Amino acid sequence: MIHGVDVSAYQSSYSTKGVDFVIVKATEGRSYISPHQSSQAEQARKAGCVVGFYHFLWPGHIKEQAAYFVEKCASVHGDLLVADWERTSDGTAASNSEKDQFLKEVKRLRPDHHKVLLYCNRDFWLNHDTTSYAADGLWIADYVTAGKPRIKAKWTIHQYTSTPLDKNVANFASRAAMKEWAD
Repeated sequence: MIHGVDVSAYQSSYSTKGVDFVIVKATEGRSYISPHQSSQAEQARKAGCVVGFYHFLWPGHIKEQAAYFVEKCASVHGDLLVADWERTSDGTAASNSEKDQFLKEVKRLRPDHHKVLLYCNRDFWLNHDTTSYAADGLWIADYVTAGKPRIKAKWTIHQYTSTPLDKNVANFASRAAMKEWAD
């Protein structure tokens, strides 16, 4: 397994020491763009890390959110594109069918040169998901031992802590293997 972090505007700077991949928050809903996504991605690229971008999904206007995400994220060929499916700040969440629609629309809009993944926590995966559709890979949040999420499904990335920032492991033998998969 290899190690990575995910960052948002709250972590305008972060360390790439010991990190093989970095996933950066790009957008949320249909109006938010992270002001630091380009510099955060550039820092990861300079360190040779695999780079990804995520969109915090809100309920409603799914096709518009997908278009907003792919237009506004600073992705290049080979970057991962991720739907972050969880409760919003007002306590709502996109439905399972909206999650599936968003993933499929991002894949339709970016059919080549990008893997599309689903990020969700263990509760959403076990109690809200009804299709097990995660596009090209599942990124599961479960704060337990790294690489041992408490699910039966095949996972690609495991977020195992949020302290002091979101730390993850990916189910690849090496950074090169993840880069090859992503490309």
